[in-house]
Amino acid sequence: MRAEFRAGERVRVRVGDPDGHTRAPRYVRGQVGRIVECQGSWELADEVAAGVAEPRVEPVYTVAFTAGDLWGEGGHEVTVDLWESYIERVAEDGV
Repeated sequence: MRAEFRAGERVRVRVGDPDGHTRAPRYVRGQVGRIVECQGSWELADEVAAGVAEPRVEPVYTVAFTAGDLWGEGGHEVTVDLWESYIERVAEDGV
């Protein structure tokens, strides 16, 4: 599968509370971050945990978020590795 996003792009983590396992931490859901790099393609952990015989393989991205945006304070960045289906592109106007 070809990576949809490129380093530097702004993305929003999809909001949701799926049944079962997910590797999308609750504290980043709905937040806007920046793609740092693509880590390659890997089996979707949610489907592996659910015992899906042939889990989807998707690109996994390192996404950076400012600590201030996540928790209201802190001048550093927090990085999280997220599968492509967890994120969506943010329009230039931020919406």
